[in-house]
Amino acid sequence: MYKLKRISGKETIRRLEKLGFSARTKGDHHIFFKEEIEEIINLQPLGDGKAKAYQVKQVRTIILKYKLHQEVYNAKV
Repeated sequence: MYKLKRISGKETIRRLEKLGFSARTKGDHHIFFKEEIEEIINLQPLGDGKAKAYQVKQVRTIILKYKLHQEVYNAKV
């Protein structure tokens, strides 16, 4: 099975913002939402600054489900 690369919490946040997600912060929880997306993404980076593996998987699943990766591609072209 493919193992997702762990990226930093800051990098995950930057990528979500680039995809048009809005955020609010409550303590060390970063809660992301976007109008046309049902799910809410709750990130809480680990002590080493990396995003938790299940959170990276959740973000990836949402990006693929809503075809958000195409938005980024189309914006670059």
